Amino acid sequence: MGRKFSVLGFAAAVAGLIGLYTRGELFDSNPVTIALQVLAALLMVWARLTFGMRSFHAAANTTEGELVTHGPYAFVRNPIYSAAVLFAFAGAGAHLNPVSAALALLVLGGMLVRIHFEEQALRATYKDAYAAYCQRVKRLLPFVF
Repeated sequence: MGRKFSVLGFAAAVAGLIGLYTRGELFDSNPVTIALQVLAALLMVWARLTFGMRSFHAAANTTEGELVTHGPYAFVRNPIYSAAVLFAFAGAGAHLNPVSAALALLVLGGMLVRIHFEEQALRATYKDAYAAYCQRVKRLLPFVF
């Protein structure tokens, strides 16, 4: 059941991003928006490089290897998801209206669903090490959440 909801969460986040893009509300020429989206892209690349080529799964499941807690994972447990949310909110914020806000919230909601099920799998795989990591590092926004 968790795998299905994880895939649905991912699909919701992608739908939100596609919705913002098709409405012309994902990008903007505002320097603040550009800076935030460049920062989001760099965070995503850094996280991918740090995680390595272990894999990407449509559903939330763990991969072989040690728990990754260095690089951007030392600041936030889900830096790739944080980057996607930041990217979406920067675009939506530049074109703020009810639809763009709803689409950005769809991205956030989809990522939170995915995180929930991914964390269940990580807790089962890494047990005490993951619990200790969760005590030290926030889920999506450093020092806050």
